[in-house]
Amino acid sequence: MKLPRDISGNELAALLQKFGYKITRQSGSHLRLTRIAEEEHHITIPIHKNLKVGTLNNILKDVAKRLGKTKEELMKDIWGS
Repeated sequence: MKLPRDISGNELAALLQKFGYKITRQSGSHLRLTRIAEEEHHITIPIHKNLKVGTLNNILKDVAKRLGKTKEELMKDIWGS
């Protein structure tokens, strides 16, 4: 599955909320999301109109690792197919 090329930072933050991430603060043009499970996990997402592919890839890899999934499994959970 290919990474989407037209997803914004706000859209990604909204999609990650179904995995327990909540927006905890905004500093300038970046959002900080936190997931409280066994341990806290923080990710920072730039609020850009279109996230760069490398940035999106790194965020998804980080979240997938924390959830105990592969990046591909996480992408299927988020976008289906």
